[in-house]
Amino acid sequence: PEQLSMMNTHPQGGAANGVQRPNAGIDVSKEHLDLCIESTSLRATNDAEGWNELTATLLARGVDVVVLEATGGYERGVLCALQHAGVAVARLNPRQARDFAKAMGTLAKTDQVDARALRDFANVLAAHKDRARYITPMQEQHRLELAELMTRRRQLVDMRVAENNRLEHAGKLAVRSIKSVLKTLDKQLQGVDDEIDQHMERHFKPQRQLLDSVKGVGPVTILTLTAALPELGQLDRRQIAKLVGVAPLANDSGKRTGKRRVWGGRAEVRAVLYMAATVAVRHNPVIKVFHSRLIAAGKPKKVAIVACMRKLLTIVNAMLRDQVAWSAAKHLAAPAAA
Repeated sequence: PEQLSMMNTHPQGGAANGVQRPNAGIDVSKEHLDLCIESTSLRATNDAEGWNELTATLLARGVDVVVLEATGGYERGVLCALQHAGVAVARLNPRQARDFAKAMGTLAKTDQVDARALRDFANVLAAHKDRARYITPMQEQHRLELAELMTRRRQLVDMRVAENNRLEHAGKLAVRSIKSVLKTLDKQLQGVDDEIDQHMERHFKPQRQLLDSVKGVGPVTILTLTAALPELGQLDRRQIAKLVGVAPLANDSGKRTGKRRVWGGRAEVRAVLYMAATVAVRHNPVIKVFHSRLIAAGKPKKVAIVACMRKLLTIVNAMLRDQVAWSAAKHLAAPAAA
């Protein structure tokens, strides 16, 4: 909404008409939401009634930025409620929030203490010159639904692998039960795959067609990139690589130049990129040449495959940005960006 866009990019970083607007932190748990605004604390239930109560309180106080942690999905309801009300929200990795609290000298950990630490973090983000980078964008309902289907598919696959592993040591009496469960899981998995296919065809057909033109990028990779990486095509190659966790990060101090390592990022996206890259080094001419050149230069195999993951991500990011299909000739002619 236009209101959200205006609040997220306030040129004065939270100051309206010369008055500094307050910021807030919300500690999320399964049952409760602990809110801290300035010196005020409030506990609400983590359900629709509690979301409405917190939203009304934040709007009444004219809050600028709200910070909360990603808490295994328990934060999704309040996040969506606040975003739809036009409140700027930054959803953080719990490790980032905890590291900030420790840096501020807060070693104790309770729900109220965490909410205060998140409020302090919000004060920092609200005044940051690049604050818009940290505000969590509102996702379309179609993408949220696709992410739910992706999660359910992964759960079914994990259950099937577990049941299949039990067959090896199962006795005759147990085998029949396991095979029955496997048959049910196969049926459920096929049903979810059909729903995913229909959902992608209805809502993400252009992106799907572009990604499907790349050798090495299969249906599961397309699903994961679409559902779990909405920023694809909207960031530059360095930003998208860092977001996923395939960018080499510096580790220097004084005269010491440390070894660059990849770290952090979105694990589910990185996992499918790894599988896609291992296929691409055999069947995709661009990635195959790139990989061979790295190995010939003496790069370790793990370093080479991560570089191929980054190369593949860079290419599909550019494809979606420019809305152009895969062209092997174009990328073979272009200089390699390791």
